[in-house]
Amino acid sequence: MARAGLTPERLTREGADLADEVGLDQATLSALARRCGVRVASLYSHVRNSRDLRTRITLLALEELAGRSADALAGRSGRDALVALADAHRDYARAHPGRYAATQRPLDTETAAHSAGVRHARMTRALLRGYDIEEPEQTHAVRLLGSVLHGYVSLELGGGFDHSAPDSQQSWTRTLDVLDHLLRNWPDAVPTSHEPTSHE
Repeated sequence: MARAGLTPERLTREGADLADEVGLDQATLSALARRCGVRVASLYSHVRNSRDLRTRITLLALEELAGRSADALAGRSGRDALVALADAHRDYARAHPGRYAATQRPLDTETAAHSAGVRHARMTRALLRGYDIEEPEQTHAVRLLGSVLHGYVSLELGGGFDHSAPDSQQSWTRTLDVLDHLLRNWPDAVPTSHEPTSHE
């Protein structure tokens, strides 16, 4: 990349590619400058520091993943939608491990509110409405779904399933089957208020 071609957008994409290759933690301004063949000082007018770079990578990754998820979900509902969303996340993580790691980084409230994270939340909630899960239970289901999918994908990326049978794909399919069954049979809320007894 020639110095004259440096822009925040191009640097963010270069940084995202770097994160995929060497890991998000190693996506620093120094590493990016070496990749681009420029001095670190040349980057400061476009990216403030390594933290700013990773935030930009996070926003890019959220946008890319939202686009893939929306395409996968189009015209689908129920189990088909669940599998489509889950596979979109898993495929993205496999193809772009550094970008995927960035999607899990916390953002400040204002940045998060203007990010594609909002689209992700809307798509997940739309999926859950297809299972007739409404608030207040919907938020619990969103968190459960995110925890299971991210947990599985993260363990798989880390090689956690490499040395045991059955094949990870079989477990992935089974996991989605169980999630679908759970969502279709979502239990009634358990009362959480403390009712005083006659002894109190």
